[in-house]
Amino acid sequence: MPPPDTIQGNAAITPKELRSQDLALTVLSVLLMLVLIGGALWVLRPFLLSLIWATMIVVATWPLLLKVQAALRRRAVAVTIMAAAMLMVFVVPLFLAIDTVVRNIDTITSWLRWLTTADVPPPPAWVPTLPVVGGRLAERWTSIAAGGQEELAARMAPYLGDAAQGLLGAFGSIGLLVVQFLLTVMLCVVMFARGEIARDALIRLGGRIAGERGQGAVILAGSAIRAVALGVVVTALAQTTLAGLGLAAAGVPFTGLLTGIILLLCIAQVGPFLVLLPAALWLFWTGQSGWGTALLVWTFVVGVLDNVVRPLLIRQGADLPLLLIFAGVIGGLIAFGIVGLFVGPVVLAVGYTLLKQWMAVDAAPRRT
Repeated sequence: MPPPDTIQGNAAITPKELRSQDLALTVLSVLLMLVLIGGALWVLRPFLLSLIWATMIVVATWPLLLKVQAALRRRAVAVTIMAAAMLMVFVVPLFLAIDTVVRNIDTITSWLRWLTTADVPPPPAWVPTLPVVGGRLAERWTSIAAGGQEELAARMAPYLGDAAQGLLGAFGSIGLLVVQFLLTVMLCVVMFARGEIARDALIRLGGRIAGERGQGAVILAGSAIRAVALGVVVTALAQTTLAGLGLAAAGVPFTGLLTGIILLLCIAQVGPFLVLLPAALWLFWTGQSGWGTALLVWTFVVGVLDNVVRPLLIRQGADLPLLLIFAGVIGGLIAFGIVGLFVGPVVLAVGYTLLKQWMAVDAAPRRT
């Protein structure tokens, strides 16, 4: 009878060789999976940004969809209304801006003509009294006023050139922005229609990867996205309302149009400074120093409001440390742009929760 380590005259595979074959098979399987995942991501690369945005929008507005569906008793009608609302959010501000410009084209033309002929006034008496920068600002202002139109044009020429190039680049990307937005709306419609299936699939995937912790991480990610969306939207509405009241009280023209622009800027996390600061400067320019000073102070109050209100609102929707939320919002915004506003808190929230659970299990008393 042949020994157990041989079969029909052939040398049997030793345990060491068997482990080597298993290791090679595992490595090849992992490499194949990585290649497939990389290929899939490469193919989906043009759609990734729209897919991320669609996921954030659907997760944040899912409770609203359920309320609309409960009122209308049909998912298709509710999805249609949600898609129409998203289109209106994009189309209505653009239409109102174009309509306002067309209605006031004569006023805008007269302003441009006035800018080409107006002289730079001397600095008001309160400018030198400003702390730190008052003396230097008054000296520079006086120099520009003494130089007249030619001096001002020479100083502004480099900045105007850069602004023109930036404006041309912005107009060149409008078409891409429209395509990305329409693609995002289409993906939102698909996710709204199949939301439960996608949610269950993600929960199963999380459970397959890390058991109950993975499922909890998926649910936590959804809660964090919804909380960030709530904080961003409510904070933007609060800032826009206060900024609009300030513009109206100061008597700044085109208050409605400027308020709409502020809303878009606040949602995009740019802030109201790009509108309120030029409005305050315009008040100073026209001799309304009192209203200009008041609007300038109001600008800084409204501008820093989001740093306080937004983290507090996010914390109401997700039970996480305030410092963690603040770091996720700011760090995500710097690292990934506006989409990082949602990605940053989600990544930190999931990582923090998993780390806390892991440390709790590791610190549990062990039975001997």
